[in-house]
Amino acid sequence: MFKWLTAGIAAFSLLFATPALAQTPPGVLLVGQIAEPKSLDPQASTATNDFRILVNMYDGLVRFKKGTLEVEPSLATDWSISDDGLTYTFELREDVTFHDGTPFDAEAVKFTFERMLKEDHPFHDTGPFPLAFFFSAIDTITATDPTTVEFRLKEPFAPFLSNLAYPTGLIVSPTAVETFGKEFGRNPVGTGAFEFEEWAANQRVVATGFAEHWDGAPALEAVVFRPVTDANTRVAEMLSGGLDMMVEVPADSLQTFRDDATFEVFEEAGPHLWFLILNTREGPFADKRVRQAVNYAIDKQAIAENVLQGTADVAAGPIPPAFTWANDGSVEPYPHDPEKARALIEEAGASGQTVTFYVAEGGSGMLDPVAMAAAIQADLEKVGLTARIETYEWNTFLSNVNQGLEGKADMAEMAWMTNDPDTLPFLALRSDAVPSEGGFNSGYYANPEVDALLDKARRTTDQAERATYYNQIQRIVHEDAPWAFIANWKQNAVARSQVQNFSLEPSFLLILKDVSKG
Repeated sequence: MFKWLTAGIAAFSLLFATPALAQTPPGVLLVGQIAEPKSLDPQASTATNDFRILVNMYDGLVRFKKGTLEVEPSLATDWSISDDGLTYTFELREDVTFHDGTPFDAEAVKFTFERMLKEDHPFHDTGPFPLAFFFSAIDTITATDPTTVEFRLKEPFAPFLSNLAYPTGLIVSPTAVETFGKEFGRNPVGTGAFEFEEWAANQRVVATGFAEHWDGAPALEAVVFRPVTDANTRVAEMLSGGLDMMVEVPADSLQTFRDDATFEVFEEAGPHLWFLILNTREGPFADKRVRQAVNYAIDKQAIAENVLQGTADVAAGPIPPAFTWANDGSVEPYPHDPEKARALIEEAGASGQTVTFYVAEGGSGMLDPVAMAAAIQADLEKVGLTARIETYEWNTFLSNVNQGLEGKADMAEMAWMTNDPDTLPFLALRSDAVPSEGGFNSGYYANPEVDALLDKARRTTDQAERATYYNQIQRIVHEDAPWAFIANWKQNAVARSQVQNFSLEPSFLLILKDVSKG
């Protein structure tokens, strides 16, 4: 279906090779993405870039309520949680179909999660599934009847619902997985507002409107996601008419779009943290005073205003302020105080030491890592620490850092975007989450009180009680300073004025169902 539309889009792409001002097709939204997707299998994907496509092709049992990180029904109409917090029972929508015409039901839900979690599942080899740990608390899944599915957990796990709202929890068509096997990621089938039409490698992913969507047909005929990896090229195409919308606008281009009435700029704070991992096991950062000194030494406001040109706020701790229910704002960012930093370093006997600093050339959520590293290096030099920068391409950088800093480096840049206040501290600050145990605590921070609070926070489904624990964690980790807390990114996008009913979401996902194009 819609082959005429695909052909028209392909022709448009060729025509745009000329520098003349282009006009995008009516009823079709062309979105400039930051990269080619790796997979359109939601259980196999890990990148926000891919997630922005996936959430338009698939639905989950639940989703994030518009403009918030609160969970609301989607393919499930309702759910209940047992008193012991171990059993979640979901009532499902009736008469929902996948794009391939097969029925959505409880067996499809069971298939989706067991494919990811059970090594003996007949289609487990269609993975790998790198984010399966989001659902490792699941013990059994029972399709009680076609419209009821029950998840039994091994232990209470409060983030379960928010993890279900994350793209890893999107429901796939069992028939399509069985048909395409390991190629399912190139032939995706869900129940979303848009259905997959075409993937032309390094050119476009086309999704057409699904008129039978349970929540109503989308306003657009189609969405075309175009990978334009170079940020300046994305800007040039946006200005020349080759795109209707682009994400992650370079900071130095934002004002250009703000000054032009034919565009609208969108910004939204999200659950993002850019920070420095400090090696708490060895070297100068084994001393808390030196870790605190780094937080005082770095002029984070100058980085936010000058390097990032206002596209981020100064960070205070491991719980991003976007989680309004879990962060009461009582913990303030470390002030810029070079004198205090210098005094703490001298007190610890660390003055004049050289520290190895791992830096990424770029990567998901990394903002402007090389320029930020240079600013940090200069600030540390002023207080008596020499930072020796080692720069790596993204995948090499991740491999080095995720294996742990011991014996290699004293500090490293890192950025996380999360869906629950539990995720980042549990995976990267818990004592047992060191790399040798499969975690991301690359700086080896250990505090039994934080461990106990994290355990309590994930064992209660009472949100107010969870909030109390997370605010305590924020205060303790801020004081211990296992990281230098730098910035919370405000994501951005720009769209042509003809694009209507669009807004950015704090989840960093790109929801296009209600978007229209005048």
